[in-house]
Amino acid sequence: MAKKTPPSPLPVQRALKKLGTDIRDARRRRRIQTKVMADRLLVSRPTLRRLEQGDPSVGMATWATALYILGLLDGLADLADLTRDRLGQQIASEELPERISS
Repeated sequence: MAKKTPPSPLPVQRALKKLGTDIRDARRRRRIQTKVMADRLLVSRPTLRRLEQGDPSVGMATWATALYILGLLDGLADLADLTRDRLGQQIASEELPERISS
């Protein structure tokens, strides 16, 4: 029996659906056929279809490779970068000691 992916929170589902749609639209703008894209991704056409529908069971490496093929990988590495993590920065600055003794 196939593994079941636990349900994702609604905001995650929406984000993945949008990303999948954006990947599909980018593929179409580049006039890349689904068979060619699936071959480049080393996945089946049904897996590509699931990716383009935002299915969370598709592996992270497949999502990243799709972005790479489309020339859109640049932003992926910076998604959780410190400069974009306002909450993390705030928490870290609250934990800094007010005074450093020697």
